[in-house]
Amino acid sequence: MKTKLQLQVILILIPCLVLALPARAESPSVLVETAPVQERTLSDTLTAFGVLDPDPDQVLSLSLPHAGLINRVWVRLGQRVKSGDGLLEVITAPDARMQYLQAQSAVDYARRELDRQQRLLAEQLATKANVAAAKKDLQDAAARLDALRQQGMDVAQVTLRAPMDGIVTRLDVSQGQRVQADTTAMLIAAEKRLIARLGVEPEDLDAVQPGVPVTITPVFVPDVQVESSVREVHAMIDPDTHLVEILAPVPEQATNRLILGSRILGRIRLTSRQGLAVPRSAVLGDAPDAYVYTVADSKARRVPVRTGADAGDLIEVSGALHAGDRVVVSGNYELSDGMAVRESP
Repeated sequence: MKTKLQLQVILILIPCLVLALPARAESPSVLVETAPVQERTLSDTLTAFGVLDPDPDQVLSLSLPHAGLINRVWVRLGQRVKSGDGLLEVITAPDARMQYLQAQSAVDYARRELDRQQRLLAEQLATKANVAAAKKDLQDAAARLDALRQQGMDVAQVTLRAPMDGIVTRLDVSQGQRVQADTTAMLIAAEKRLIARLGVEPEDLDAVQPGVPVTITPVFVPDVQVESSVREVHAMIDPDTHLVEILAPVPEQATNRLILGSRILGRIRLTSRQGLAVPRSAVLGDAPDAYVYTVADSKARRVPVRTGADAGDLIEVSGALHAGDRVVVSGNYELSDGMAVRESP
């Protein structure tokens, strides 16, 4: 009877024990994002930093025609100006004004002297040589007066105007300043003619030639990219930067996205070839121990790679990869070789 009772108790406890047993742990898996390995045309790229400057062939230097006082300044450094806009008002210096008045008097005197010599010649009291000398004196006096008039000395004050549309890139005078003749007042650069000045290491010059493509990007506005090509390669090291300067013109249609004086990055494309590329985030580790994870049959496989050319958001890789393979671009830091993965939809 006791044995039968024990058997009934055991039969009752068995389902409870089964429920109490822990469930078998499922193998862990990681949620990842993947991207395909792409076959691309890749270029070896040389990176150089520099600045956007006005094209030196399109910069005008404005000088003051005569000595005077800067009475008014209507522009500021970096200001855009239109052709004909007033820039400066200069009051002619008293000495310069006196020179013009003296030259004017000299012309009046030479004209009267010529008239007198011609009358004397008619009365046979002067020679033709005297008349010729008087004509020569009048011509010389008139030429001097005309030169002074072109310098603006015939007026008490003169307004200097912009000869073209552009940007004031240098301003060397200020209101109230006294200046001498031929003083450079300012530089005006054509607004639509910019040039990228980039510095490269001397040992890299063998690969950089005029005509080589270059992509120009403002350092603080990386979304803007302008395509150009190398125009000039200089033949000496800049003593300030210890780099060799190269120039690349900016196409006029791209100048509205760039600001004069911006710090820029230039990617100079040297040689091109076909190769495999993956997103930068797919590559883990540093050379020579770089690697990526590929996904096949819901398993992660670690593949050693060698990195190469920079292709913007992509980077060149070589190794046991083929175009179309899926590489992990997000979640790869949590993986190990052979781990189960789930691809995000």
